[in-house]
Amino acid sequence: MFAYGPNNFVNRFPFCCMNGLYLLFAHYYSLRHMTSGGDMLFIDHLKELRNRFLRIVVITIAIMVVCTVFGIHLVNVNNYSFYFLVPTVYNNIASQVTQFLSESLLPPQVELIQTAPGQALFAQIYVAILISITCAVPLIVREILAFVSPAISITSKRKAVLTIIMPTVTLFFAGILFSFYVAVPMALDFLYQYGQSIGVLTFLNISDFINFILYFFIAFGISFQLPLVMYFLSLSGIVGYKFWIKNFKFALLIMIIFGAILTPDGSGLTMWFISLPLLALYSLGILITRLRNPTLD
Repeated sequence: MFAYGPNNFVNRFPFCCMNGLYLLFAHYYSLRHMTSGGDMLFIDHLKELRNRFLRIVVITIAIMVVCTVFGIHLVNVNNYSFYFLVPTVYNNIASQVTQFLSESLLPPQVELIQTAPGQALFAQIYVAILISITCAVPLIVREILAFVSPAISITSKRKAVLTIIMPTVTLFFAGILFSFYVAVPMALDFLYQYGQSIGVLTFLNISDFINFILYFFIAFGISFQLPLVMYFLSLSGIVGYKFWIKNFKFALLIMIIFGAILTPDGSGLTMWFISLPLLALYSLGILITRLRNPTLD
């Protein structure tokens, strides 16, 4: 429903990360302070958090640089062919991924265009950022676990990995895959069918295309956490499964608003490609909560 530029997404993402790290630090500081016997000062915790955050940033930037200055190409040496990283500015990894996304997601009748100098370059940078963040997820998880580990026991660590971290990462990537294979192709094909029906030429700006994909990927990656959130809220005893059933109509309204905010076009149609899967996830969350906690009202 609302149009957001790629710059908005890229500019706001670091602040969201910083807010998340701040909340994580504030939540576990007291536990670490108690388990360390009070030996570690506040500044020591802050320095450790800074060092871990810097490691994440450095690795993420390094991956982004590789994606923008190297390409994966087929190299033939002594009649043996293999893929190798080759220095190239134009046909780099980000460019190859952009081509793959356009070939896989765009309807056949839609042409990808550039309407201003530098749009293709910045689109590749946004793709490189997405690749680097995705590849850095294992490091991010590792650094978070290493930071909070002094406050929890070994048994709690294993339980946290099995019940929180693994499902969270799995659901996030499941959301991206669902968006790639189902939501984005259906949304683009549905919207551009109108142009084809009246015989007009259909084009899509490369910046709008990348922006559209990024919002869908991130939106579905986050949205797929809904059953997990519902399960843990019920498991903690805050609410029971009947709460989710009773407030179904309010949840539906929130999903529609959420879909309207996250979809980057103004048609009012693509928001349903987010709202309807959210509704299915909400129903799945009710089912899981009911099966795992049959005695909890």
